[in-house]
Amino acid sequence: MYDTESVKEDVNLQPPSTNEQPPVATEEPTTITQMSSDPGNVSHEGTKETKQQVNRSTNSYCPPHGTVNKIITDGVTLIVLWTLLWSLMGNEVLPGGNLFGLIIIFYSAFLGGKILELIRIPVVPPLPPLLGMLLAGFTIRNVPIIYEFVRIPTTWSSALRNTALTIILIRAGLGLDPQALKHLKGVCLRLSFGPCIIEACSAAFFSHFLMKFPWQWGFLLGFVLGAVSPAVVVPSMLLLQENGYGVEKGIPTLLVAASSMDDVVAITGFNTFLSIVFSSGCQYFGLHGSGGLVTLVLSFMAAKKWAKDKVGVQKVVANTWNIFQPLLFGLVGTEVSVESLESRTIGMCVATLGLALSARILATFTLMSFAEFRFKEKVFIALSWIPKATVQAVLGPLALETARKVMAPQLEAYAKDVMTVAFLAILITAPNGALLIGILGPKILDRGEVIGPLKLELSDFEHH
Repeated sequence: MYDTESVKEDVNLQPPSTNEQPPVATEEPTTITQMSSDPGNVSHEGTKETKQQVNRSTNSYCPPHGTVNKIITDGVTLIVLWTLLWSLMGNEVLPGGNLFGLIIIFYSAFLGGKILELIRIPVVPPLPPLLGMLLAGFTIRNVPIIYEFVRIPTTWSSALRNTALTIILIRAGLGLDPQALKHLKGVCLRLSFGPCIIEACSAAFFSHFLMKFPWQWGFLLGFVLGAVSPAVVVPSMLLLQENGYGVEKGIPTLLVAASSMDDVVAITGFNTFLSIVFSSGCQYFGLHGSGGLVTLVLSFMAAKKWAKDKVGVQKVVANTWNIFQPLLFGLVGTEVSVESLESRTIGMCVATLGLALSARILATFTLMSFAEFRFKEKVFIALSWIPKATVQAVLGPLALETARKVMAPQLEAYAKDVMTVAFLAILITAPNGALLIGILGPKILDRGEVIGPLKLELSDFEHH
């Protein structure tokens, strides 16, 4: 291949001939022709690039990694676990056995959660997997061909729910920071207590007149509904935090910090009225709900002594929750039968839920009026404070389990209605709450500097 620049220099040194053209015009095309007329190099390079692309695409799936690897690993683990249980317990894990039904619920709820994780909507946070778990249990209950092989003893179901409640209370106690509690003043304190108590009172009022509930059952239902779901709120706030929305006013930090205390208030109120409902007389109150409060207090005191060492314990408890979460929501879904639901009952339950939620939204907006937030920010905080999920799944069926345990069939009708309202609350508010936060957050909140992981510096809210 010729050097074009050297050819040009040689031409400039020689005088031009009258019988021939300057070689410049012929050399450059010749160079171009020779460069373009060598198809071997082009095809060889193209073949190498194609082979590299094929190798890269082949290596990306062998060995599998990422989501594919996780699905395969989890599936193999579940199959090995089922085989081990079969070898130990025999027919209990075969169709018709009690353990078989529990395994079917766990597998179905686990798969339902994974499927919902794959559903992604642009500019919207992921839908909570617990919704897929709940729908999986509901599907099992209302498909006769499947449900006839799924028989869970009442004692097993009650024990699993109580275990799930214990895990939630331990996580809540470990998550409370003593230093942060000292700074829970002003807006954060109002957001933790006010909306929950107001929604509980509103639900008691509306259920008394719409659903014909006694007042004590109305307040029990109210505190079931009063808890906000950190399982929905926290991931949504983290997503906004990562993109810098609302960080200047500390809105994501505020909602995450208040969500834990909101659950504590709801669980405490529920346990109190559960004791009142199932007491043997007006002068004697049972201690049905004392265990939950003691669990919360003991875990909080232990975390206070452990200080930074509690992180390892929190990881263990979180991993345990990953096992019990599919069981909890799957079992809640299997408690709701379409055949036993009347249209009037559903209508009254939805009406009570809607009115109580409206009262909560209005109360949250009013309580935020005393803070330094703009009108749109107050609207966002009020609407992002409605998702319900985990606490409702635990507390909703607990009244029914207690009624069956104390053999009070006259109270089972109220308990079933409480569970139905809790089921509808999860089904309606969890996905809609996540969508509202994901859609309204970027449109309403000011975008500041993008920062790292969420830090709960509650002292920033003292002046509010």
